[in-house]
Amino acid sequence: MQLPLPLITTSGTPRKCGNTYGSLAASAIAANTANYMARFADAGIGAERVREYGALFRAASHRYAPRVAEMLDGVAEGARIDVDEIYALNGRTELIYSVDPGATPTREPAECTAIAVLGERSATGHTLLAQNWDWHPDQRPYALLLDTTDDQGRRVLALTEAGMLAKAGLNNAGLGVGVNMLGTVRDRRDGGVPYHVLLRAALEAPHLGGAIKAVCATPRGASINLLMAQAYPDGTPGEAIDVEVGPDGVGFLHPVEGVITHANHFESSLAAGDTLQYIGGSSFFRAARARRLLGSGRIEEDRIKGVLRDHGGLPQSICRHDEPDAADADRTESLFSLVLDLDELRMSITDGPPCRAVEYHHIRLGESG
Repeated sequence: MQLPLPLITTSGTPRKCGNTYGSLAASAIAANTANYMARFADAGIGAERVREYGALFRAASHRYAPRVAEMLDGVAEGARIDVDEIYALNGRTELIYSVDPGATPTREPAECTAIAVLGERSATGHTLLAQNWDWHPDQRPYALLLDTTDDQGRRVLALTEAGMLAKAGLNNAGLGVGVNMLGTVRDRRDGGVPYHVLLRAALEAPHLGGAIKAVCATPRGASINLLMAQAYPDGTPGEAIDVEVGPDGVGFLHPVEGVITHANHFESSLAAGDTLQYIGGSSFFRAARARRLLGSGRIEEDRIKGVLRDHGGLPQSICRHDEPDAADADRTESLFSLVLDLDELRMSITDGPPCRAVEYHHIRLGESG
């Protein structure tokens, strides 16, 4: 099994899973933490204040997502990193992108174009999720795959950054989660459970309803979009839903002709206060373009990959390319591209802008041991 990035596999209680992960990836976690501490400093947040925010994130996580918090505590212990810095790392979206009340946002959310295709439209009849993860090119060395099996039998395979627990991924109940960053003028740094803890809580849910409940019932400070789907056994058609989450509300989008696409702006009734209204950006055409490029009829997986490689609007296209002349804080590209087959419990992934990839590499949940 060839993969384009490291794979960490661990099992046991949440604390043990986190501890093993922290120990095995200690050097990458230390380097990624130091890297983000520098990014926080560039955003005007000193180390002491970062740890204060981390302590707030930790308290909220233990209250509303205790099993995820236990795992993160284990990560800090195993990696020998200050626990509040680990929680700040998982709140990097809140710390980097939130602005003071009344301030005008200046940074465009630059993460991801995502796609869901129900079995009624896919060529195989399977429920599929896919996305490009767009982020700063310097973050590529800190990415990894995390495969955990907890003491309740829940197995999760997720793409993530060292020291975090999830971005896009799937679990052994056939539930998958894709993610797009959003932003509103109401986002704040001390508003509750951090972005990446919320992602992990959704991904650990045993069913789609539980994932939606985890999102809706958890207080949060940052906006986030979760494109979620689940495949069901015995021929029962799968389901997908897009959940746009803001600090003060949640909006929902449902499949149209078996397809959902999403980028980095609000499309539901929560659109008021969307930071991109003040900034603009490629998000306003990427999701619509992805829907159009998927076309009609049955959708092959290769067609989805073709959409993920699309250069319309280059460099700020679905397949995003770095702009070296941009301010360092604004640089972004498609670091990884992935397709999740939720019936097969399979992740297909490639690194770099997907236009450069000869093939996607495949891993099925359970293959790694």
